[in-house]
Amino acid sequence: MAYLALDTSTEHLSLALSHQDGVIARDWHVGQRHAEQTLPRLEALLAEASLTRSALQGIAFGMGPGSFTGLRIGCGIAQGLGFGLGIPVIGVSTLEALAQGSGADKVFACLDARMQQVYVARYVRESGGWREIGEALVCDPDAVPVPDDTGWTGVGSGFAAYGDALSARLGERLVATEPERFPHARDLLALALPRFAAGLGRPAHEATLVYLRDKVALKTHERAPK
Repeated sequence: MAYLALDTSTEHLSLALSHQDGVIARDWHVGQRHAEQTLPRLEALLAEASLTRSALQGIAFGMGPGSFTGLRIGCGIAQGLGFGLGIPVIGVSTLEALAQGSGADKVFACLDARMQQVYVARYVRESGGWREIGEALVCDPDAVPVPDDTGWTGVGSGFAAYGDALSARLGERLVATEPERFPHARDLLALALPRFAAGLGRPAHEATLVYLRDKVALKTHERAPK
């Protein structure tokens, strides 16, 4: 059985394919060219595994938070393939994917949300997967929730864009940071496979996204310093 995972939430395009011989995963920095790059890259990935689209049994996609346009492209591709093939889809949090790929047990996941803000969520590894502490939210870097304990690994582009502010806010609660990490499809796939096995896949028309921010752009006067 073959399952596909894709993430288009950042400037990277990430694809992963699980099949009988293992997992093939590839990442490319595509900027804003997800719409034109995703399907050709997918076809090449399937060819590498000697498979066709009809072999797919389910599709996982990065459901956000992340780039508004990128998320819509990824969800639309997952929906289109799901409709066409009659297979289920599963949306996976991009912040949880950051935690999955980190190798740490306590993860402060943080993505650059632009407009001087970040998307954040905290995860603790448990035997059955990840437990989210609180809820994911969007906020200013100097207003992120501060954990009560230490031993956290900060992961994601938020630490690349606002490392000083986040370090000042979190202090000794952080033991390490991985500012270069982005949501990888192989990590989405690892999270999604048990959910597919548990029958949690949904019809393509039920695919949803997580934006966290209702307003995705600011007018010029709103961007001015206050």
